[in-house]
Parts: sequence; structure tokens; C-alpha cells
Amino acid sequence: MSNPRFYVVDVFAEEKYSGNQLAVIRDAGKLNKMQMQKIAKEMHFSETTFILSEREHNGGYDVRIFTPSTEVPFAGHPTLGTAYIIKRFLVKGKAEKIVLNLKVGKIPVTFKKARGGNETLWMKQTPPTFGKTFQAEQFARLLGVPVSDFESQYPIQDVSTGLPFIIVPLKTLDAVKQATVNREPQQKLAKESQSGILVFCPETCRRENDLHVRVFVDVFGIPEDPATGSGNGCLAAYLSHYKYFGGSRVDARVEQGFEIERPSLLHLHARDYKGAIQVRVGGRVILVARGELIE
Repeated sequence: MSNPRFYVVDVFAEEKYSGNQLAVIRDAGKLNKMQMQKIAKEMHFSETTFILSEREHNGGYDVRIFTPSTEVPFAGHPTLGTAYIIKRFLVKGKAEKIVLNLKVGKIPVTFKKARGGNETLWMKQTPPTFGKTFQAEQFARLLGVPVSDFESQYPIQDVSTGLPFIIVPLKTLDAVKQATVNREPQQKLAKESQSGILVFCPETCRRENDLHVRVFVDVFGIPEDPATGSGNGCLAAYLSHYKYFGGSRVDARVEQGFEIERPSLLHLHARDYKGAIQVRVGGRVILVARGELIE
């Protein structure tokens, strides 16, 4: 049998070598969980995905997602990046929608051409759940940001659309840039919540964008993530639920990754439809490299 093939893509990227890096492994059905984890650690991106079969199974493609330290049931940029590879190399560009069978369930990805010919990939995330809220004083110690820099009109809250994130609203870009995760408070928080941390504010580096975001995922061995589709899906649900933009409809451009020199752009769409918040997250995918694993 041939060696497993792999691809490297940049997701939520407007050009090469920006956005969030992803390794996608094809022909992965013969790999066991331990082998997948070792490969993900070797690749050492935020996530590595494994396409288990070259053909659809049960209405979609079976895919597993690993960080360098653990398997996760869902993640945003791996979903888009893997769907891109399936469309380009497995179905040869014929599909308008690709469904991934993930641990969290079926996640559909659609493809939409924009002006200029660029293609945006959109994923529909699972309905959000809203969990525990936290005090600003706790996160002031955790992030090294004064309590006065927290937006008191909105809560600090654990939200999930498949993978949980604590959404932290701050007032200014300076406050977001100042944020850093302090180890001792983070270890205490980990006993309460196995969630990533997303901080955001309405001030941006680029005028055309609506929000500036940073994401810390120490709980999965990722100190700071350059572009987080799952976390921004939680943010979209949060913005809709609390009517951050004046109503439940959200159509926003989010910038992320600037602090770690991986500028990224994510498109958020959310709306309240008959009492249920629907969430979609979109962005571009750019192929960077391909090769094969040597056995």
C-alpha cells in the first residue's frame, strides 16, 4: 500500500503564510489512534486532521482531529481546511457542499465564490449552549488586565458550539493586546472549566474589520491560536444572544492572530431563528505544501 499523503494549508488566510496552519492526512484509515497522535505531535500545528476514507460513509467523510497533545471532537479551521482538501483532491472540485463526520456530529461545509474569484468556505456549527459565568476579578488576575478594562455590560461566559470557550469582552485594543495567561490562575481555572479562552473588543487593527480577537487554548497545549473557527463560532452565538450589535443578527469580520504574526480573517454569521441561534463561520483556505509520510 502507498504511504499516507499529506497537505499543509493556511486557513482563514488572505495570503500564504498567514491564518492558521493545518496538516491534512489522507489514506489514514490504517492508522491507529496512537499513530495519529504521534503524527499530530510531529506536525506540531494547532491541529492535524485525518481523513479515514477516500469515499463518503454515512452521508459524509469520516475525519478525526488531533492537537499536539489530544484528540478533540470539533475544531473550526480543521473543518474548513479538510473540506477544502476533500473537494480539491478527492471529488475534484465537483461538490458545492462537503459533510464531515466528526466526533461532535455531522458538520456541513459549503463553498461560495466571492467577487474577484476568491472562494469562501462556510461551516454550520452545532446549536450553542451557554454555561457558567465568571467574575471579572478572576479573569483580571488570570489575564493581567485591570478590572476597569472589562466590558461590564456583557458577561464573561462559557459557550460551546461543539468545543467550549470562555468569551471575555474587553473595552479596548490595548487591553486585548496586554492580555496574557498567568500560569497559577490558569491552573485554578482548569479545575472549573476545560475550555479555551477568547478575548475580544470592538477596536481593530484594520478599519474594515468589526472585532479584534485573541484565543488562548493552554488546555489543549496551544498557548495562543492564530485563527479559531470553533471559538469564533462561540463568539458569534454570544454576540447574537446578547444582541451586541443591537439585535440578534450578526454579520461580522473578525481579525485574529496579529499578536503572533499570523494575521487572520474570519467571517461570522449568526441569527436567532424561531428561538434557536444558528451559527456559521467562514474564511479562505490556501494550499501551501503537499507530500507523503514515510513509513
